[in-house]
Amino acid sequence: MRWNKASDWESLTAELDWKEIVDPLMNLYTEATDGSFIEVKESALVWHHQDADTDFGSCQAKELLEHLENVLANEPAVVRRGQHIVEVKPQGVTKGLVAEKVLSMMVKNGNAPDFVMCIGDDRSDEDMFESILAVVSGSSLPSTPEIFVCTVRQKPSKAKYYLDDTADVVRLLRGLSTASNIMPLPSELVQVAFDAIL
Repeated sequence: MRWNKASDWESLTAELDWKEIVDPLMNLYTEATDGSFIEVKESALVWHHQDADTDFGSCQAKELLEHLENVLANEPAVVRRGQHIVEVKPQGVTKGLVAEKVLSMMVKNGNAPDFVMCIGDDRSDEDMFESILAVVSGSSLPSTPEIFVCTVRQKPSKAKYYLDDTADVVRLLRGLSTASNIMPLPSELVQVAFDAIL
């Protein structure tokens, strides 16, 4: 992650030697499953099967998950299955950890939030919801901000709010933008990029 466009990227991951084990296995399943592909992230490998035959892709995902869990049992990596994906990422690096780090850094810099919005559409977002709620309910913040933690198409959830689809998310954000009469903060205070680790 990085705090603004001028700052350097900060990595939250350790060595990723497990990628050398995972990549060939995912390639085997990709070759055997039409419509599947591998997404390579800086700190994760994700096998997608949303464009494969529904039943076959699901069976392949289950088999890949079990295979990866066995070969990575002694590696510092986590294997999880999401909506049409099998993901392998470093152990201990989660969206929740990033959310905690962002909130604590804001407090440390004297910029405690008065409003926190977090929207997610996958099981992997649940740790982020939980972390935000834990940080806010803890004593580290000088005052309790308004919290809007929302899940999209995913129930049950730790999120208090629910939206049916991404169109609802867009409508919500447009409504907030229209209703807001607060002057925007300087960009160096609000720009945080997550794309390199998620």
